[in-house]
Amino acid sequence: MLSVYNHHLRLYADPSRVVVRPFHLAWQANGATRSRSQRLIEEVLEMDTKVARAQLEAVLKDFEERHWQTRRVFMTRYEEIEAQFGRDLGDIGDDKRQLIGAYFCHEYSYAAAALMNPSVVAHHDQTGMPKGSQRIIMSLRAVGEGHISTVVFREGIITEKGQLTLAPEPPFATAADALDEPEDRVPEGPVTVYRHADSTLSGTVIFPITPAQRNGLEDLRLVQFTHQDGSVEWIGTYTAYSGREIQSELMRTRDFHCFDLVPIKGAAARNKGMALFPRMIDGSYMMIGRQDGENIFLLKSDSIDHWEEGEKLLEPVYPWELVQMGNCGPPIELDEGWLLLTHGVGAMRKYSIGAALLDKKDPSKVLARTPEPVLAAVDQDREGYVPNVVYTCGAMKHGDLIFMPYGVADSSVAFAFVPVPALLDLMK
Repeated sequence: MLSVYNHHLRLYADPSRVVVRPFHLAWQANGATRSRSQRLIEEVLEMDTKVARAQLEAVLKDFEERHWQTRRVFMTRYEEIEAQFGRDLGDIGDDKRQLIGAYFCHEYSYAAAALMNPSVVAHHDQTGMPKGSQRIIMSLRAVGEGHISTVVFREGIITEKGQLTLAPEPPFATAADALDEPEDRVPEGPVTVYRHADSTLSGTVIFPITPAQRNGLEDLRLVQFTHQDGSVEWIGTYTAYSGREIQSELMRTRDFHCFDLVPIKGAAARNKGMALFPRMIDGSYMMIGRQDGENIFLLKSDSIDHWEEGEKLLEPVYPWELVQMGNCGPPIELDEGWLLLTHGVGAMRKYSIGAALLDKKDPSKVLARTPEPVLAAVDQDREGYVPNVVYTCGAMKHGDLIFMPYGVADSSVAFAFVPVPALLDLMK
């Protein structure tokens, strides 16, 4: 097996990472009975001022040190609730306003169950980076209560010597918001969410918004995409899971402050694991996909958000991938061609990571592939929530190295540096 440098750093699920989320109660009354929301608001309105203040202080004692600008969050939530209530509640005082807001919030541990399946791209801000170093943005799939998957980010720096430093997580995490969306209307998509102005990217969580995403935003595959006019956009493909059905969607951003979540149209969107090439090729957008759950396909389109079924590109050949294959993120452009990281599943459902080299002008031509895994689940990488799995949603080239964050057993995230020359030498 190829000699890979595994960095000592590991990231793990952390139940202490919590955010304040809106708590939704029914607005519709049942016959002549007040709705639960109406009753709750009116109960607070009727409270004695001193009682309301004492109740608010009790809430703040429990939660203020666990969240960022808790009072402002409660006030913002109150303003949303007042607008939905349908009438001006008058000058009720800040204590009652914040208390009403608190009743319509709850604390959610977004990474309590798992942290896995990362992807990585170059950061949009490389200011002050010394030669041989590069600032990065990593996306991760965090799984919390109810097995709901969200997207979280970590910023960091890598060097040409295989060094990695991650920016520390801020003490408070904040959820990206879909602004101006009425409380009583669930957006169908596309939808735009915004990072809070005072929140760092490493402290931002993107939650499901639409019904199609209700049970999760899964396995974001980020790529730095260069348009034909030279402009740059960061685009990720991910699986939206409703709890019953899946569909592929795009996350698009130019600044990592606002994010467009856009459903993909066309027959290919009903499948998982789509990964976008970082630029158009011969006038077409191109995507790697998995249409039959077994093989890897190449898709072409004239529109970045409409994809029909494509042609088979790779099928299982070697023992470590005979059960099924899939991509491990967007293709990486090398002088020699397009480097496509793949995952293969072998006996006992053991996952391994391999690679293939595609022709640069015509990616439908497979030039070579690895007969052995680049990385496999061995030793400490075997144990976890889903044993015997290593998996990445995207790596990047840095000098003569491929920097690859990868998930371990759906339980932690590890980091590897792979020498490009040695990787190409492994291929046949």
